[in-house]
Amino acid sequence: MNKLAKRADEPIVTPDRLMQAGGRAPALVRELTSADRDRLLTHFLTLNENDRLLRFGQIVPDHVIENYVRTIDFTRDTVFGVFDSQLQLTGVGHLAYLPDDGKKRTAEFGVSVLESARGQGAGTKLFERAAIRSRNTHVTTLYMHCLSRNSTMMHIAKKAGMKIEYAYGEADAYLTLPPADQSSILAEMLQEQAAVFDYALKRQARQTSKLFESFMPAATAA
Repeated sequence: MNKLAKRADEPIVTPDRLMQAGGRAPALVRELTSADRDRLLTHFLTLNENDRLLRFGQIVPDHVIENYVRTIDFTRDTVFGVFDSQLQLTGVGHLAYLPDDGKKRTAEFGVSVLESARGQGAGTKLFERAAIRSRNTHVTTLYMHCLSRNSTMMHIAKKAGMKIEYAYGEADAYLTLPPADQSSILAEMLQEQAAVFDYALKRQARQTSKLFESFMPAATAA
């Protein structure tokens, strides 16, 4: 049994996991909707040329990214995001369901994390969330395709115990998932609740900060 399969049966949001090493809060992953499309566009346009190469397999121009974001079907695929305190998307995971051959169901996962947010576990958390969603939607194989020099994706794949195949500078990684159970369903529900609550707190803090700043000029003038 792979590492992810073992961990997927455990509740994800527990008191002992609320803080990571060094007292840093874990990255909380929220499911996105079409209402987040503008934030998604901002996130992808922020990626530099090298990051675009690693995420899309080639250096794509802005108009290609705009078309990609515009055509994401939120009723078919699932998109996850990690937000910072300014409600900007620092990490995005796209779970795309591939055509069903009648015997097994496969989903492809792609991830991008802004340079300023790397090293905080966002990519791993996005992958774990995608894996749980895949289990709960009867996906049997989670698949990732990337350049073999994409160290972030390779780290995630190896950590999850994925089978990796290399060819011509590219890599395909496969993870066989166990069926959904009560634990995986509960884990996903708790993760989403925690992320929604975290987002609400950040939004409230941001609104309060803006309100405070709006009074600053008047206070200075006085």
